Amino acid sequence: MFGIHDLTLFIVSGLLLNIMPGPDSLLIMARSATQGWRAGVAASLGIGAGTMVHVLAAALGLSALLATSATAFTVVKWIGAAYIVWCGIGMLRAKLTPTAEAGVRPDGSDPRVTSLGGKHASNWRIFAQGFLTNVLNPKVALFFLAFVPQFIDADAPNKPLAFIILGCIFNFNGMLWCNGLALFTAFASSKLKVKPRVALWLNRITGGLFLALGARLALADRH
Repeated sequence: MFGIHDLTLFIVSGLLLNIMPGPDSLLIMARSATQGWRAGVAASLGIGAGTMVHVLAAALGLSALLATSATAFTVVKWIGAAYIVWCGIGMLRAKLTPTAEAGVRPDGSDPRVTSLGGKHASNWRIFAQGFLTNVLNPKVALFFLAFVPQFIDADAPNKPLAFIILGCIFNFNGMLWCNGLALFTAFASSKLKVKPRVALWLNRITGGLFLALGARLALADRH
């Protein structure tokens, strides 16, 4: 249907690819562990929105520009790397709020761990962070250009429509994984009663990994 073939293989491959660790998973786990499942879900939804931008751009041929233009790829790459590094610096600057009440909230969040600026990041801000972390990564755009067309027939009547359908399926499965990861991380953090200082250092370690990922993205090429 719609010129799509090997749908089961596509779904299984997509799930395996979503499970692979990366900046998206790190962001979700850090937010869930330090601010609770709602923050993790907000990050997941932002990542899903960013993925849909890549799907639509690839379907419309815009992502092909990144694959063929070294200048366009470099510009997006450096913007994305700079943003990921900025997020990492924000996590490294996390601190404990001495005036907050001790303990962990029912949703698993730690009221004493704060982010950049000394305040808990709002869910909207976390959503935007997840969105930008994903949408500013040109490697994601190139991934969709390389992966999805393998499951579309050469004589498909409407290739952009087939691409969008497959992209939506991939994103839906990805959202199942991301939201499950957010809930599991928050639940585990709550049950293990992670101490505030441990949560603080988890946030900082994730920030360090974001710095490394940002540097890796900055050094990446189109292949």
